[in-house]
Amino acid sequence: MAGVACARTLAQAGHAVTVFELAAEAGGRTRAVATPCGSFDAGAQYFTVRDARFERALQTVPGLCRPWSVSTVRVLDALGRVVSAAPPPAEPHWVAQPTMGALVATWSAPLAHLQLHRRVTRVARGGGRWSVHSTCGAGHAHEDGGYDAVVLALPAPEALALLQTSAIEPAWGGALSQVRIAPCWTSMLSFAQAVRPGLTTLGPQWNAARSTHHRIAWLARESSKPGRAQIERWTVHASPAWSEEHRGDTPARVQDKLLKAFAEVTGIRATPSDVQTLLWPHAQTQTALGQPFVWDASAGLGACGDWCLGHRLEDAFVSGLECALAIAER
Repeated sequence: MAGVACARTLAQAGHAVTVFELAAEAGGRTRAVATPCGSFDAGAQYFTVRDARFERALQTVPGLCRPWSVSTVRVLDALGRVVSAAPPPAEPHWVAQPTMGALVATWSAPLAHLQLHRRVTRVARGGGRWSVHSTCGAGHAHEDGGYDAVVLALPAPEALALLQTSAIEPAWGGALSQVRIAPCWTSMLSFAQAVRPGLTTLGPQWNAARSTHHRIAWLARESSKPGRAQIERWTVHASPAWSEEHRGDTPARVQDKLLKAFAEVTGIRATPSDVQTLLWPHAQTQTALGQPFVWDASAGLGACGDWCLGHRLEDAFVSGLECALAIAER
C-alpha cells in the first residue's frame, strides 16, 4: 500500500515512476491466498478510514470496498470464554472485494512501469543518478538506471538490510534501526462440509474475536466478509510474542499447535478439509518510527511504510502519500 500510494501520487504529479515488486502482483500484506475452498485475507483483515485524503482516494474506486458488518467483536480469554462482547467502534470495518488485495491491485494497475517478480539486490548512486540492481523470477540479473530518486517501501529491517548491502548509510538509518516489527504466524482453515448461510455452520455465532490465548491473537470467519465464497473458512493470527518465539519452527509444527489452540478457543474440533500456514516475518509494528516517512532531498533517497506511523493499512497509505508529496516539492 505504501509503495503504490507513493508511486501513483508521483505519477499523477507528472513524474515517471518505476515500481519494483517482488511478488506476482502488488499487494504486500493485503495479498490473498487462494485455496480450493475460497480465498483468504492472510494479512490485513480490514481497514478503517480516518484521514480525509484516504477517504477521497477510496472514492476513486466506488463499489470496490464494502463495510464488514461485524456486529460484535468478542474478546476471549485463554479458554475461549467471552470476556467482553462490545460493539465495534463507530468507524466501519471496511474490506475490499473479492479480497483485501483488490484495492492495492486496482490502484497499481495504471502504473506504466510496474516490474513484477523483481527482487532488488542493491541500489547505487553515481553521477547524480540512481541505479537499481535486481533479479527476476528466472534468476537473471538486471540493472535499471537514470533515476533521480529512490524510495524503499519495505519493512524497516528489510530496508536497512538493502542499504547495508548497497554500502549506503543515510542519516536516517539510525532511526530505522529503532523500529520494531513483530512476526505473525497465520493459519487458514477451510471446512468444506459447512457452507454458510446453511444450517451446517460450525462453531460460535460470532465472526471475529481478539483472544488472550497465548498462541492466538485474532480469529475471523473469512466467509462472513462481503463478496467471499460461502464455504466456512477461518483465518487465525498467532500472537506477536508466540510468533517470535516460534519464528524458526516449520509450518507443519506451527500448524499443529495453532489447530489445537483454534479448537480450544472456538470449540470447533472438526478436521479441516484444507489448511494453509505461513509466516509473515514483519507483520505488526510494535515500535513505530514516529513520523510519516524519511527523506534525504540532497541524496534523493527515502523510505516509507506503515511502520512509520503504526500498523494500520491507512498508516501505510498516509506514509506513501506524504513521502510522495515531499519528493514532488524538491
